[in-house]
Amino acid sequence: MNQPLAYVHPGAKIAKNVVVEPFTTIHNNVIIGEGTWIGSNVTIMEGARIGKNCNIFPGAVISAPPQDLKYQGEDTIAEIGDNTTIRECVTINKGTSDRMKTVIGKNCLIMAYCHVAHDCIVGDNCIFSNNSTLAGHITVGDYVILAGMTAVHQFCSIGNHAFVTGGSLVRKDVPPYVKAAREPLSYVGINSVGLRRRGFTTEKIREIQNIFRILYQKNYNNTQAAEIIEAEMEATTERDEILQFIKNSHRGIMKGYITSN
Repeated sequence: MNQPLAYVHPGAKIAKNVVVEPFTTIHNNVIIGEGTWIGSNVTIMEGARIGKNCNIFPGAVISAPPQDLKYQGEDTIAEIGDNTTIRECVTINKGTSDRMKTVIGKNCLIMAYCHVAHDCIVGDNCIFSNNSTLAGHITVGDYVILAGMTAVHQFCSIGNHAFVTGGSLVRKDVPPYVKAAREPLSYVGINSVGLRRRGFTTEKIREIQNIFRILYQKNYNNTQAAEIIEAEMEATTERDEILQFIKNSHRGIMKGYITSN
């Protein structure tokens, strides 16, 4: 790296083959891994931990202090996993004393103008489309897709392999493997297309469908449905993951599909 038109703090630790384009600013206490490309006019602030082979496009701001009045300057970080792409004007805030870090996993694509607030934990292989916004303290699993203009309320959780349609307001937890749509956000089926792309068999997809039929289409409350699923469905990794998600939900899971009158 030899870019005279960029500012790189002497305390930043940057691998030798990182490319930094003009007019970028990299602050102290930053670590950037091998093969990463940093576009022009990017700002990488204290506490950033950026992995290998990432691409960060112009205008992005990584590891800015949280937009949280409770933040008192704690020494926190923002982690970006290997092979992740951060597109134009994305903002990712570092953590507060709650989790001490904000995390974006490996192989993610965060499209232009997305915002990831403090203390969010995002898994691997996620795609956030343009203008999607995560408030603070959100947990997102692996292989989650948020379509454009999605807004997620603070402290919500979104399970593995979930798909949320564009323009959605996520106020409740979204279980794994499902498609979520409508207003208020509701279950509209499982993410069968995504599951097939990731190698789930027809039998496994049918098993997941049967679990969610009990949860969302049999008029049980969540506690009753969970008890029936546990008693009647064969114990599998997917079944146990869904049950654990329901039991651990603090905000409550989203409702079933509601037809309009």
